[in-house]
Amino acid sequence: MNKNVIVGVDIGGTTVKIGFIKSNGEIITKWEIHTNTDSAGTSIVDDIWNAISHRAKELSIHQGEFLGIGVGAPGFIDSKNGYVYEAVNIGWRDFELSDYLSRKSGLPVFAENDANIAVLGENWLGAGHNSNDVIAITLGTGVGGGVIAGGNILNGVNGTAGEIGHITVDPNGYPCNCGRRGCLETIASATGIVRQAMKIIENDSASKLAEVYHENGTLSAKDIFALAELGDQDSMKIIEHIADVIGLVIANMTATLNPSKILIGGGVSKAGDQLLSPIRNAFNKYALPRASEACELSLAELGNDAGIIGAAYLVKQQLINA
Repeated sequence: MNKNVIVGVDIGGTTVKIGFIKSNGEIITKWEIHTNTDSAGTSIVDDIWNAISHRAKELSIHQGEFLGIGVGAPGFIDSKNGYVYEAVNIGWRDFELSDYLSRKSGLPVFAENDANIAVLGENWLGAGHNSNDVIAITLGTGVGGGVIAGGNILNGVNGTAGEIGHITVDPNGYPCNCGRRGCLETIASATGIVRQAMKIIENDSASKLAEVYHENGTLSAKDIFALAELGDQDSMKIIEHIADVIGLVIANMTATLNPSKILIGGGVSKAGDQLLSPIRNAFNKYALPRASEACELSLAELGNDAGIIGAAYLVKQQLINA
């Protein structure tokens, strides 16, 4: 029987995305299940395998048609052994993810950090166009990232390579979830953007930001971009500031890694050119000219599918392209 179906799994803090994907990247089916983080996430893998088995049965896909399972999980991961050192959001610590799921499924299982599989997906079928040297940064509730160098994901000695969100940009800045201060995540994430707006509201209750906040009882990064679009100076300054900081970080990374592509994705990147344009300006201002001339800055294209596609590519890379 031809093994031509790969299972891609992308585990998030609230949902697990799952897809059956052909080896050419075509998605056969995709769906989501709830991430059950009760009891330190002990049922998550069982839930995933039950969901896969159920869907395979529905579609009359037999066990022998599956090539393997690729999994992206949050946190620090030893990808060589599919071992999760720590995934705070879902409660895992010292968890043998690949071994456990492989025993359940009888299939080869490969695991990688979730930001890294998103980069693999983008590079395979999205904006990366199979480049050998890529930096990807994901701007969402937090800031994630991943680096491909010489065609391979960089993991480092204990799984912390590519943690772009935790590059220090202001040693005296806001406290970060990682326990340190002034990480990029504290400024450029959706949470960080709103925090800056709330600071303005505290100091100026007559501001346009304050008006929207009091009207809705809440404020989102999307609101801030919408106000900037309408010419609100405070909102424009926030965007200018985050773009400047992101531009500085990627300029410094470019001096180290010399990539041909920098991809920007995540929910915040939906602002499109409104964000990309000032980031590009800041990047060109700070970057070594020879490095920036060889580097294209663009928005990621695959959206929420990047993770499952990248997880499938992980299997393809290990079992087909090896």
